[in-house]
Parts: sequence; C-alpha cells; structure tokens
Amino acid sequence: MPAKYEEHKAEHIVDAGDIGGIADDSIFRAQNIDDLLSHNTFTVISPGIEYRNKGAGYYNGMYLYQLTLPSGEMVAARINSDSVVNDGEYFSGNSTLPVGRIIKADLTEEQTFLEQIEFKYPLDRKDFYIDMVGEAEIASEETFIETPVMFIQLATVLITFPIFHHIGAKLGIFPYILPPKKKKEESEWE
Repeated sequence: MPAKYEEHKAEHIVDAGDIGGIADDSIFRAQNIDDLLSHNTFTVISPGIEYRNKGAGYYNGMYLYQLTLPSGEMVAARINSDSVVNDGEYFSGNSTLPVGRIIKADLTEEQTFLEQIEFKYPLDRKDFYIDMVGEAEIASEETFIETPVMFIQLATVLITFPIFHHIGAKLGIFPYILPPKKKKEESEWE
C-alpha cells in the first residue's frame, strides 16, 4: 500500500499554471469579486496565513476556507496548501495562493457549513466558491492505506468466522448456529 500511495501522489501532481498548481507571474492577480468573475483562472495574494484564520467548514465533503480578497470582500475557497508560495516570513509575508477558478454552487444549502465558515464574518457571496485544488487533491496517507486494509480485515472475518465456528460447534466448544439435521431413526417396520 505505501507504494500505491506514492503512485496516487504522483498522479495528482499538477503543473504550475493549472488549477491547483503554483501561480506563476503569468496568472492574473484578482483584487475583488468582479475580478474573480471576469477571469477564467486567477490567483489571490493573501497576507501571511490569514486565509487559514478567518473560518472554515465542510461543504459537500470539501474543506473550504473563508478567504479575504485584497478588496476586503470575503468568499469561500478550497485551497491546495501544497501550492501556496510564501514570499518572506511565513506569518507576516505575502502568500500567493494556487491557481483558482469559480465553481457555481449554492452554499446556503448546507446551513451547518455556513455556521462554521461564517462564525466570525459573513461571506459576501454565497452563490459560488473558488476551487484552488482541481485535480491536485491528494488523499492523506492514513486514509489511503487504512480504508482498503479495513475492508480486507472485514472480508477475512466474514470468511473465517463461519468456518471456525462450525469447527468449534462440531467439537462441542460453541453452540450450533444452525443445528445439524438428525438422521432418521430406522423404525422396526422398515
């Protein structure tokens, strides 16, 4: 499984300039919501790690952050942290976020999500989120390895339990789940 996980990671590496990849100088730097809506792809410059500190929540199984645009407007964003480039200090420098695009979605459908992401500040738009992950989503090693192992363990138990229980019942250790059919006693008349 560790070798399969390395293959999984290699399959999900995106090039610079692709959605979820590192934003080079050719990618448009969005300043406000109008910029986001007027470009197919873009990036956002965020001070330090502010993009991780405003609020976040799960929407349709995706972890979205509350992202403050340079204009001060707030939107939801799914961010590939492996492609964030920090200029200078980690906390006080600027972070160039990955290449992103708009995904139309009604964020108000999941009230729990809104309560999580807006626990401090409301979002300015709830009809889309920014996807800065694309095909770069990599499952955690723990999830990737433990899920198949759990299914193999479950299948092993389901196959071996009846066999060992039947053997134990024959030896008298366990009670029968399904009692064996008794042979018909031959009567004197036959």
